[in-house]
Amino acid sequence: MFYKTALLGAVAFGFTVSATAQTASIEETKLDTIIVNGSRLDQTMTEIGSSVSVITRDDLEELGVDFALDAIATAPGVTVNQNGAFGGNASVRIRGASNDQTLVLIDGVPVNDPTGTGGGYNFAYLDTDTIERIEVLKGPQSTLWGSDAIGGVVSITTKRPTEGLSGTVFGEYGSFNTLRGGASISNANEIGDFRLAATGLTTDGISKADEANGNSEDDGYDSQTVSAKGGLNLPASVRLETSLMWSDAESEYDSYAFGAQGSVADGDEVTNSETLSGNITLKAPLFDGRLENLVQIGYADIERENTSNGVQSYFTEGDRVLFRYQGTFAINDTNTLAFGTEREETSANEQESSIDSLFALYEFKPVDSLTLTGGIRVDDHETFGSETTGRVAAAWTATDQLTFKASWGQGFKAPSIFQSTYICTFCGLTAPNTNLKAETSEAYDIGVQWQSADERIVLGATLFDQETENMIDFSYTAGYDNIALVDSQGGELTGAYAINNWLGIAASYTFIDSDDGNGNALARLPESTGNISASFDPDGPFSGAVLVRYNGEETNTDGSELDSWTRVDLTGSYDLNDTVEIYGRIENLLDEEYQQILGYGTPGLSGSVGVRLRY
Repeated sequence: MFYKTALLGAVAFGFTVSATAQTASIEETKLDTIIVNGSRLDQTMTEIGSSVSVITRDDLEELGVDFALDAIATAPGVTVNQNGAFGGNASVRIRGASNDQTLVLIDGVPVNDPTGTGGGYNFAYLDTDTIERIEVLKGPQSTLWGSDAIGGVVSITTKRPTEGLSGTVFGEYGSFNTLRGGASISNANEIGDFRLAATGLTTDGISKADEANGNSEDDGYDSQTVSAKGGLNLPASVRLETSLMWSDAESEYDSYAFGAQGSVADGDEVTNSETLSGNITLKAPLFDGRLENLVQIGYADIERENTSNGVQSYFTEGDRVLFRYQGTFAINDTNTLAFGTEREETSANEQESSIDSLFALYEFKPVDSLTLTGGIRVDDHETFGSETTGRVAAAWTATDQLTFKASWGQGFKAPSIFQSTYICTFCGLTAPNTNLKAETSEAYDIGVQWQSADERIVLGATLFDQETENMIDFSYTAGYDNIALVDSQGGELTGAYAINNWLGIAASYTFIDSDDGNGNALARLPESTGNISASFDPDGPFSGAVLVRYNGEETNTDGSELDSWTRVDLTGSYDLNDTVEIYGRIENLLDEEYQQILGYGTPGLSGSVGVRLRY
């Protein structure tokens, strides 16, 4: 039975065996108890029919990464791109969809940047210390989460308070004169709970423009994050909760340079980004707990300022306000209905928009081994009108060793405020493009998972197909217009083997064939990506892991090819006692020279060591 927990991380996460999960309780960690919050029906991994990768806190600690971006990059079907390390603009693409088509939630609140050209989220700054888990929902999720979820959802849950008074303090030092540290305090009892935490990072960094091209000026990065989370347990099982996250980041970057590789070279540019997100949530059960009512108000704000040679070159501010009600009614053991309404108000640089939504989801379990799910949603945008999306999914545990899953869904994305208000004056226009329409998508996936009778081996395979129409892109005749179509097909393979109770290996491989409708490959999207990992946690104070990441060739925006690359990372930790832990990480062990985006460099062989105190 220990093999089941040893393989859990590989099955849920898709690439790694969680070392800490190996010693966890089987009842606490088996797949039919892992709840996928992003499903809106609190379905388990064996009940949800669509493809999901779950990155747990154990996985984050085993990876030892500072930024959420580096953890998300290991999920099958996900591609990341970053303009240099340490604060460079970073994007996440799910199965070929663009970063602007990925909805990001923090504790259920959308945090995509309303001031961005396409309304995407910049993953460059999010520190892992505040995160409890990350869910990557693949394919259109608009029926669940509305606009922006046209390609997928990254749902982030911040750390929860723990029972009793406790806390942590940590500090680490690494290459490029990097200092990172933080502290937290937490308490929980029958009355309520709270958690407060703060994290900071400062580094000299590396040149964002690749040093191999003669660029030598380091581009530094500084960030601070403060988070709070808590709740009150009220009479009649009513609970009032709140969460808050504030971050401030300053990142130096390089300048546009005509003729240079990637058109980037050393320069004196700085971007400052300050974000605030949070929510207040009331949970009230009725009818002996059969009807769960959730009322939530969410808020997200961002301010960005760019300076060039000390002079402000750009400033923008935007926010999102969310009003949400969801009711989940357990009709009986076989039927569950979720329904609700949302209103989201968005502003960017004094321009505003809003969307009103109604949704309903239905779960039917005719037998314990089969879960059928369907849903419909209507979103009414004040400018672009109404969009209706639907989805169906099925999960069938045919035997103790074999599980089948399938899903079909639709997605849409309303034009961003920038796209809908932009006037292309050098195109000869005097008004925005009033013919702009929402992007739409349709996709399906089908998968199978098998595990050996002794539970030591787990294998999985998924096929997917997604088509996106009315893609918004820039044209020199209409400014932003619906001129593109994207078709993506591919497959994901995962496997894991528990060699014994303390040593396991896992691997994943993703193939994506995407084009723009004219047969042209999508830029910055490799056809092949993969991971191989091994983790060990023998009896005793020492544990560790090794991760090998492969990224295949990519087409650049200018049509040239970017070389493939392979990177090896090592992590390890040593518990001096129950209170003190020493940990370390070596990145890019083989000192691979590679680029994620043409012209932008990445760190070579580097590392860090740290100490963590728990009380």
